[in-house]
Amino acid sequence: MTIERIGVVGAGIVGLAVARRITQVLPGASVTVLDKERSVASHQTGHNSGVVHAGLYYAPGSLKAELCRRGRAMMAEYCADHDLPYETCGKLVVAANAGELAALRHLEQRAAGNQVPGLRRVAAQEIRQIEPHAVGAAALHSPATAISDFTVVARALAADIERAGGRLLLGVPMHRALQHGGSVYVDTGGESLRFDRLVLCAGLQSDIVARSVGDVDEPAIVPFRGEYLRLVPSRTSLVRALIYPVPDPAYPFLGVHFTKRIDGSVDIGPNAVLATAREGYRRRDVSPGELWNTVSWPGFRRLARQHWRMGLEEIAGSMSRRVFLSRAQRYVPELGSADVESAPSGVRAQAVDRDGTLVDDFRINSVGSVLAVRNAPSPAATSSLAIAEHVSDLLLSSHRD
Repeated sequence: MTIERIGVVGAGIVGLAVARRITQVLPGASVTVLDKERSVASHQTGHNSGVVHAGLYYAPGSLKAELCRRGRAMMAEYCADHDLPYETCGKLVVAANAGELAALRHLEQRAAGNQVPGLRRVAAQEIRQIEPHAVGAAALHSPATAISDFTVVARALAADIERAGGRLLLGVPMHRALQHGGSVYVDTGGESLRFDRLVLCAGLQSDIVARSVGDVDEPAIVPFRGEYLRLVPSRTSLVRALIYPVPDPAYPFLGVHFTKRIDGSVDIGPNAVLATAREGYRRRDVSPGELWNTVSWPGFRRLARQHWRMGLEEIAGSMSRRVFLSRAQRYVPELGSADVESAPSGVRAQAVDRDGTLVDDFRINSVGSVLAVRNAPSPAATSSLAIAEHVSDLLLSSHRD
């Protein structure tokens, strides 16, 4: 039987890239993208820092390493072909003191294993040649790291889908789905849509949506709000491009850093504090039911017991601008409280297994006629076009089987 009807749940950059790829490899298929929001890129994609990662951080051989490397090249080509914003500005990963040099060497080895192009070690005196206001004991310079606007990219992907004959159903939620007789029936509250295959790319709702089609409980999504400050326009000259700390290998978060945006503004952050709602971009966004589901997940309780000290440090940075700034001042000492203003926050969908393990790699499950993307955090936006290739290959191979 030929696949004729394919549904994709989620109109973020990953879901849109998947749908676009399916229109290319199955040109005769009817492709439909559903999203509960009335515009594309409403959540993680639209609250993304816009960094196109070069692949420094990811375990060699992992899906993240493989798909980030390919995805970066594909994103650069896509933006060039569609005349979309893309700037190869480069990034410094800075060891603030001698105690971080061992971790910097480890990161350098990992980046070499991932074939990060042009990567080089920078001595303390060279840091200011790249970033005149930055300091540190040493750094890694990644000239291939870039910035873009992933909301603009998502809109271009959506236009590609519609030009290929696909359709976008925005403001149409998936309440539940039922697999029966080789088809998947999606209840939207107003009608039932029938598909031969369904791909779930639901981001912050990925675990809930996957469980509704019979997938396993874990991993569960624990939402972390990432808060930012922004350099005031008169002080953007403090940072030329991207300045990052050496990451703690125990955590998937990269720490407070400086990010030049494609519009020329510079963000500082993010931290990582537990969000009190799945889509809780503001402190006042509280969903008691969603918060209870988070804290009652056995994996979250184990995670909290293991890392409570780090959690308190993140809360301190959230509650005190002085504490937040002190972390950024390790790399740009000239930064002062008058140099910053508040900026919008984002929410990261962090997948956590039942044993409390933070899921680091991309994870995609298969449930009958459904493929569920269960974990796609950063660098998912960078990797989106390569993830789309990978998912469409899985879809086609499972159909042949």
